[in-house]
Amino acid sequence: MFIRDHLVTVPLDWSDPGGATIEVFAREVCDPTKAGETLPLLLFLQGGPGGKSPRPAGGGPGWLAHALKTHRVVLIDQRGTGRSTRIESATMAGFESGMDAADYLCHFRADSIVADCEHLRKTVFGDVKWETLGQSYGGFLTLTYLSNAPEGLAACYVTGGLSGLQATADDIYRLTYPRVAEKNARYYLRYPHDRERIGRIADFIAANDVRLPDGDRLTVRRLQTIGIDLGMAPGFESIHWLMDEAFSGPSEDRLSDHFLASVMTLTAYDANPLFAVLQESIYGQGDGATGWAAERIRAEHPAFADTCRPLLLTGEMMYPWMFSEIRSLRPFQAAAEALAARPRFGRLYDPERLAANEVPVAAAVYFDDMYVDAGLSLETARHVGNVETWVTNEYEHDGVRQTDAVFTRLVNMVKERGGPRR
Repeated sequence: MFIRDHLVTVPLDWSDPGGATIEVFAREVCDPTKAGETLPLLLFLQGGPGGKSPRPAGGGPGWLAHALKTHRVVLIDQRGTGRSTRIESATMAGFESGMDAADYLCHFRADSIVADCEHLRKTVFGDVKWETLGQSYGGFLTLTYLSNAPEGLAACYVTGGLSGLQATADDIYRLTYPRVAEKNARYYLRYPHDRERIGRIADFIAANDVRLPDGDRLTVRRLQTIGIDLGMAPGFESIHWLMDEAFSGPSEDRLSDHFLASVMTLTAYDANPLFAVLQESIYGQGDGATGWAAERIRAEHPAFADTCRPLLLTGEMMYPWMFSEIRSLRPFQAAAEALAARPRFGRLYDPERLAANEVPVAAAVYFDDMYVDAGLSLETARHVGNVETWVTNEYEHDGVRQTDAVFTRLVNMVKERGGPRR
């Protein structure tokens, strides 16, 4: 690969271009034999929120190798991640109150990320229209891009990321919990002996003061959060083999060091705290606080209680207790509380502009997606112009990372309709 790094300065608040600034980093990648050629641009919009762009180590994800045959690829670290003025625990120490921190974090939502992308496109890449590939939250960003700056887009490819245009956080979690329960049922069908084993692990944790290597106490509800992997392709297997090695000792009377270290890593957020902090605020639009929706809606699904057996694992839900029980999230507690109570958020989507959209969009909708409801995705597709969907249950939410076949199909869908609009 031929790689070129770009670091640009942008306003923290795009409505106040003369105010405070941050830096945004992007990595430009192309086939070295084509480094001197004029190639179409493909911007990758990473999932998240709070996820940095993939690093091209070992060739990167499968879609990247395929894209480099024809495109110059731009891997942007969304503001607050990677090398783009990363937000960490030390960042929170600089604010006098949780409200001040929340005000700052509100500049790290989709509208600001799209403005960063447009600035990068215009100042670094010669104002040339580019195609985008949006995975998961990257699809949310795509809809904001089509709402705010469609003139910068030649075509959009979306994988598991058509969000509900009007859906609130409450709506999202009312749809999500039943899907997570179904994933649990399928998991226990595949690994029936894990019903008893995971229950025994949970009972042990509930009865003992179990400490993780970083000193945090392991609770049953924290153990449940490893279920976030149930919606990914290797998730069932990853969880099963972790549980397989949970106990140690001649009579399995203690939890193994390997198990505890793995659970700590899987349930900590040192590498991506914004994923937890901003999880519910990405659904905030207009009036109304998100108000810890995942916690409130969980009460409507008592089967997810940590005392129930078989124990149900949870999914992509963030709870208020996580910001006191998890070491890496404690510095963000005041900010998270203030975000949850925030009475108003800016609009992220423009329904009228989306309805009139002319940019070709090809979207993979994963029928069994645990994170993004397929029904909501199809409803959104009906309300956005020039969108073609491919509904499939061949892949889980991370299908585009597992094979280049997903990206290839989406590109061909746009080609068959005349190709990108240069």
